[in-house]
Amino acid sequence: MFPPAPHIEQLPIERIDPEYKKLRTQVFLGIFLGYAGYYLVRKNFSLVMPDLIEQGYSKADLGFALSGVSIAYGLSKFLMGNVSDRSNARTFLSVGLLLSALTMILMGVAPLATSSITIMFILLFLNGWFQGMGWPPCGRVMVHWFSTKERGTKMSIWNVAHNVGGGLVGPIAIAAVAIFGSWESKFYFPGLVALVFAAIAYMLVRDTPQSCGLPTIEAYKNDYPANYSAAQEQELTAKQIFFEYVFNNRVLWYIAFANAFVYLVRYGILDWAPTYLEEAKGFSVKESGWAYFAYEYAGIPGTLLCGWISDKVFRGRRAPATIIYMVLVLIAVLVYWKNPAGNLWIDNVALISIGFLIYGPVMLIGVQALDLVPKKAAGTAAGLTGLFGYLGGALFANIAMGFIVDHWGWDGGFTMLVAACLLSILFTAFTWKREKLHLNLQ
Repeated sequence: MFPPAPHIEQLPIERIDPEYKKLRTQVFLGIFLGYAGYYLVRKNFSLVMPDLIEQGYSKADLGFALSGVSIAYGLSKFLMGNVSDRSNARTFLSVGLLLSALTMILMGVAPLATSSITIMFILLFLNGWFQGMGWPPCGRVMVHWFSTKERGTKMSIWNVAHNVGGGLVGPIAIAAVAIFGSWESKFYFPGLVALVFAAIAYMLVRDTPQSCGLPTIEAYKNDYPANYSAAQEQELTAKQIFFEYVFNNRVLWYIAFANAFVYLVRYGILDWAPTYLEEAKGFSVKESGWAYFAYEYAGIPGTLLCGWISDKVFRGRRAPATIIYMVLVLIAVLVYWKNPAGNLWIDNVALISIGFLIYGPVMLIGVQALDLVPKKAAGTAAGLTGLFGYLGGALFANIAMGFIVDHWGWDGGFTMLVAACLLSILFTAFTWKREKLHLNLQ
């Protein structure tokens, strides 16, 4: 679709270090702002839903339309991840954001776009598909420009982009209504802002070091994985990526299953927190709203710390940090569940602790997927874990949690979440030995 940037003649030796340092900063800023831009046009439909309810749509109808994003995103992150592995990350990232932004602009300016649930579902499905073009090229950039033993820290910093982008959606929607005076502007104004982010990403991102006259990151950092060879710098076919490095990689399947259970805990807690706190714990709407906010933003320092621990304490290993975090998540979930109603501060501390801890494993499993395959298969590998996370974890969390709570109460729901914590730890533990071998660690 967008051929990888060709390698060029290497720069003189005296120019390599300053050029590498400059471009590493530049491309990191490019993928950070580019991915933040994706979040400007991922969640803004939720902000328009109250206006659509006033137009006569039911909550069930709009929930169905909104599911199009999650379904398409999970599939696209895997399938478009494979296309991304064979594409120029600079163009792929920017075009995906451009298409997503144009879809949201269309929903805001074309009256037909919001005239039926079917049309909204189709457009949101398309948007979810374009959204799936965001993570894989960022992963491609990360594995080409940052070595294994620094990648946990760099990825944890980059991961904050989704908090930055997600946090900007609300103020941008408020500004849209203030400037344009219509609810439709909550679609098209964020889309226009996202176009600017797409242009910035295109200006900053570069595909590979070799396309800029630089040596591989392994040579520059003297950080070689156990199975590294010069052949891994050659582009692969789709068949090679799928059948030689992804489908037959048992460890990758282990972390994909682990990711499904991590996502089940993440969304099982997040999406049901307001309902649980008000029904079972006696929180007011305001109190549960602030608890929900704290859960999300506690994830930023927790993720940064988790990435640092995996690099500095465990020398590039992800499994130990993931297991430690998930054991602590399990303890916090048990406190959140078993704490008697009325002890609001304990519930808040437990919920904030879960938020602080859960996003580290979410991020690290993606990094581990990048670590366990050749660079040219990175997007597909991370896409497989993402597919399991969104379809096996996030979607299941919404469906199963509601069904179980209806039939067996909150105790039933929390029993499922505790089981998910234990299973995530088990599947991550299966990767322990292979990861040590991969990193040449005894």
